[in-house]
Amino acid sequence: MVSGAEPPALPHPLPGAVGLSHLSAYDWEAADGVCGGSPHLHLVCTEAYVVTGGRGAVQTLSPDGYRDIPLAPGTLAWFTPGTVHRMVQGGDLRVTVLMQNSGLPEAGDAVFTFPPEVLADPEAYAAAAALPPGTGPKTRAAARRRRDLAVTGYLALREALVAGDAGPYREFQRAAARLVRDRVPGWRELWRAGALATAERTGAHLDALTDGDPAYLAGATAYETAPVRRGGYGMCGRRDEYALPGTTPP
Repeated sequence: MVSGAEPPALPHPLPGAVGLSHLSAYDWEAADGVCGGSPHLHLVCTEAYVVTGGRGAVQTLSPDGYRDIPLAPGTLAWFTPGTVHRMVQGGDLRVTVLMQNSGLPEAGDAVFTFPPEVLADPEAYAAAAALPPGTGPKTRAAARRRRDLAVTGYLALREALVAGDAGPYREFQRAAARLVRDRVPGWRELWRAGALATAERTGAHLDALTDGDPAYLAGATAYETAPVRRGGYGMCGRRDEYALPGTTPP
């Protein structure tokens, strides 16, 4: 690139059309004495944690029951759609998050484990989930209130699941699906433009190689980017966020 020239546009997403962020887990103590993030699930996305520093855990609720997965540098943990997960701070925990389907989580794929009466009212849910813009004290306080409300619902789900009653957990999944149903058409367009288009591009490359015509390689290039916001208040912790191709704004 010529010095001072405008950087090229980014027509392609990250490999596999994943989303990426860096998290430092919240160190706020919750009602159960545990420090950590806001429990939630994703409805169509698998999420992965690559631990880059510190110690902690991820607590999960799924048809397998309740699990407490230790996190340490080098650990790779991932969880599929419908798995409730709660990041727990054990000491300077830092994680790189890889998220399937790039922008879908920011488009509402994630649903907090708020109590049933909040989940049943879309307006109440939206109000409880929203944060003021920026990273100042008001946003911090709202993020902590949101975390505490999600923990309240989560602890009830966990207690029932540990006791052998999966009913509340399944009802939470159904309530989450009802909340997002109207957003699915928009998600489908993001998926088509991101993950599906990426997979289809690979198919076209394979076809070209089969035909002995690697002309598409003439477009080979490299990209770079940097966080567009550091220390934002995410679901699990303070988050360094990237504006990546195919994603919605954080």
